[in-house]
Formats: sequence, C-alpha cells, structure tokens
Amino acid sequence: MSDAADPAPEAGPQVEVDPRLLEVLVCPVTHGPLIFDREKGELVSRSAKLAYPIRDGVPIMLPEEARELE
Repeated sequence: MSDAADPAPEAGPQVEVDPRLLEVLVCPVTHGPLIFDREKGELVSRSAKLAYPIRDGVPIMLPEEARELE
C-alpha cells in the first residue's frame, strides 16, 4: 500500500481542452493569446511568461496559480 507515498497525479498527455474554449481564452495578465501545451497540460502565455495549469480538464486562469517560465 504505497499510495500515500505516491505523488499526486499531475496533468499530462491525457489532458484535452475543447478547441472552442482555446479560441476564447486569453491570458488574464496581458489579455494576449494562450498556447496549449498538451505534453505539460498547461496553457502558456509567452508574453506574460506564465503557464496556467489545467486540472481535471479545467484551465485554472489565476496568475497566482500559474507557473513562471524562464
């Protein structure tokens, strides 16, 4: 029973986002376009240098939840 030691599952290749949703979503910081990174399960704003996570198929569009890009 090593379930307690296993890390929580992260978004991965199985993450899908409705293409119509991608057309209307914009970065909440810059209001610029987002790029769907299927491999990492994130929506990336290159202009803000932020990656917004997708959890259970729902994009989390909060800057405080975003990962900063280098």
